[in-house]
Amino acid sequence: MQHLKIREAKKEDCPRILELVKELALYEKAPEEVTITLAEMVACGFGAKPIWGALVAEVNGVIVGIALHYDRYSTWKGRRLYLEDLIVTEAMRGAGIGKKLLDELIAYGKAKKYNGIVWQVLDWNESAIDFYKKYNAHFDPEWINVSIDF
Repeated sequence: MQHLKIREAKKEDCPRILELVKELALYEKAPEEVTITLAEMVACGFGAKPIWGALVAEVNGVIVGIALHYDRYSTWKGRRLYLEDLIVTEAMRGAGIGKKLLDELIAYGKAKKYNGIVWQVLDWNESAIDFYKKYNAHFDPEWINVSIDF
């Protein structure tokens, strides 16, 4: 593989991050669900009170993957990192980039004194499920996802 670099996202990365989010939505057959604007993404990640962060994977200076995360608090477990999306562009899947991103996110969480990482995976995404099983991730069959849109 060409030169791979994992680093924290910068404001200037937001257009490419949004492209990867849209690519993921297309893969998940829900492109119309992406309603965030670039301006909102920038403001929420790099404004006065950032609410998300990300690690980006670059190959030869081009962002090919992201691990977008934010803080979550559990009354049972304390401070946890929430992994919103782990995305590797389709052309680069299978090259170990997702593993490097998740490994770096785990190291980041430990360094920042989080108690763990939580995330969701679609039940039909067998390749992602198999990937997470390699980490001995716990899959919880009891909880049902709930949301309210405004």
